[in-house]
Amino acid sequence: MKALHSLLYSKTINMRSIFIMAFMVIINLKLYSQLQEADSLIKLVEKTPGDTNRVNLLLKIADKIYFYKPDISLKYSTDALALSRELGYTKGILSALQVAGEGSRLVGDYPAALKFQLEALEFNRKLKNGNGEAGNLMFIGVIYMGLREYREAISYLLQSNSIRRKLTNSPAVVFAHTNTGIAYIFLNKPDSALYYLQLANSLNNEIRHPQLQSLINKSIGQVYVNIGKMDSALYFSYIALNNSIASNESINIGSIYQQIAEVYETKGKYDSALYYASKAFSDAQRTSQKSKLLESSSLLVRIYRTHRNLDSAFFYEDIASVIKDSLYGTEKLKGLQLLMLDEQKKQQEKQQEQERYKNKTKMIALWSAVAVFIVIVALLYRNNRIKQKTNKVLVMTLSDLKSAQSQLIQSEKMASLGELTAGIAHEIQNPLNFVNNFSEVNKELIGEMKVEIEKGNYDEVKTIAKDIEDNEEKINHHGKRADAIVKGMLQHSRSNSGVKEPTNINALCDEYLRLSYHGLRAKDKSFNATMKTDFDASIGNINIIPQDIGRVILNLLTNAFYAVDEKMKQNIPGFEPTVIIRTTQNPLSGGRGAEVVISVSDNGNGIPQKVLDKIFQPFFTTKPSGQGTGLGLSLSYDIVKAHGGELKVETKEGEGSEFTIQLPIKSIG
Repeated sequence: MKALHSLLYSKTINMRSIFIMAFMVIINLKLYSQLQEADSLIKLVEKTPGDTNRVNLLLKIADKIYFYKPDISLKYSTDALALSRELGYTKGILSALQVAGEGSRLVGDYPAALKFQLEALEFNRKLKNGNGEAGNLMFIGVIYMGLREYREAISYLLQSNSIRRKLTNSPAVVFAHTNTGIAYIFLNKPDSALYYLQLANSLNNEIRHPQLQSLINKSIGQVYVNIGKMDSALYFSYIALNNSIASNESINIGSIYQQIAEVYETKGKYDSALYYASKAFSDAQRTSQKSKLLESSSLLVRIYRTHRNLDSAFFYEDIASVIKDSLYGTEKLKGLQLLMLDEQKKQQEKQQEQERYKNKTKMIALWSAVAVFIVIVALLYRNNRIKQKTNKVLVMTLSDLKSAQSQLIQSEKMASLGELTAGIAHEIQNPLNFVNNFSEVNKELIGEMKVEIEKGNYDEVKTIAKDIEDNEEKINHHGKRADAIVKGMLQHSRSNSGVKEPTNINALCDEYLRLSYHGLRAKDKSFNATMKTDFDASIGNINIIPQDIGRVILNLLTNAFYAVDEKMKQNIPGFEPTVIIRTTQNPLSGGRGAEVVISVSDNGNGIPQKVLDKIFQPFFTTKPSGQGTGLGLSLSYDIVKAHGGELKVETKEGEGSEFTIQLPIKSIG
């Protein structure tokens, strides 16, 4: 019976091999056809004068081959960029920056890729091109994923998603959601990853984009790899592979081979792992993508070592070492750090320029008021017959001037404090990021420790273990604590430039309910609570700044989940932790429109009456030391006030709390 199973398995592998070989022949023919077309365009470029037609031809060539021959594509896109700058051809500049950025990323030059995309982002923002801005933000997020800076990647991808909400469904929208899911995979947040990947899959069912279909299924497979469900991982990986074969798409085929090989390696099926790893390496060679070459060669090293084939292991290890140095070498990292510092400096200068402009405007207004005051005094001097009436006007004007002067002085103080706070925060943020990232060194130390254990060098093992302990206790704890405080300081000091837009408040509440719950679940797998919603379906879109109101809702929900979790730890018989979020629509008196009310309630321990008056003050928190900055409710209060609304709380000790957001609106669509 075992022999029969072995024979059937062997035949299945052989049939699959024949099918994949046939597919690779088709792919290579397709690539050959595209390269031939590019060659004909190259010959046409040689005959075209240096005008916009030449720019468009150069870009067409670069775009056709950027995935297959990114190094050659990069040459043509940079030539197009130089000529576009010379001609002042804005459309050509934007397109060239985009293609050059992707070409640089695919050859592994991340600093150059980031530089191209940041310049394109600045261009699109000046042109108020929301579609282009969203695209640049998305590709910057993808670059940061290549650099393994996944939190930074999420920041840019979520900004892109926020802009995409206003646009119709398209491959770019699906691609943005897919990459957001992929970033959450690397942040080890499988629930959030699956949410975005399933959202992308649902949207792609409408447009049926073959490359995205393969990428989505492959990424879902990666989620199951991370949570240890290898059979499910293999199932989705083969769905992705079959889709690529059926649709003749070759963009994702190499990464799918890589994932299947890694799953087989985990399952201990090294022959199958070697087969697919070799396919992945060959595809990476075909496209000249360094990151893919590094992944596949590193996997082949592990497999050949397991097989005791040391010659082959050393061969691929040399390849992996050279590629890793070219991707993440000292010079590349130094260039990237300088680029990021330069970008931060530009943002600081932009904020300072805005503050200077505001202060200048206020100063002009003050001097204008002074001029008006002088005119009034002259008129009073010439009109003695109405002296009593004039004196009243003079007193009122003088009072207004003093008030305006006092406000200006206070504004200057706050502006200076804001600049100082932002400067300090940015200075602290950079080393803190490196401190947090340095904790990753522990992984390498553990690897070294394993090697030393095998050697029997236990003195060195103790030294390494002590280093790991020191890193974890000192760097990680204080780094993350300072990081939370700095982010809070930045939020207080940063001026709000958000724009109000029509927003579905029920959908916003529902989205942040899931984000809050899954965020806490990611930190503590034992956490659980009942979530209830009661949304008024008659509420249409309302004009708010969705990012700001979303932050308020998220903060209130997070506090509610924290409250019920704390009460749960008291082991009260029959207690069921419950958080409820409601929306209602109420008319305002006097025909002044209506208001939307959002309430978040919990059945936790409630807030003590003695501290109830302080909860909206900055830096005040009821949480234990080290678990809260005390800025969340203060920021939420300011945001709601800026919207012309009110944030209220009702609480009863031992029974729970209810926070209410009241947002007055002129009309509801």
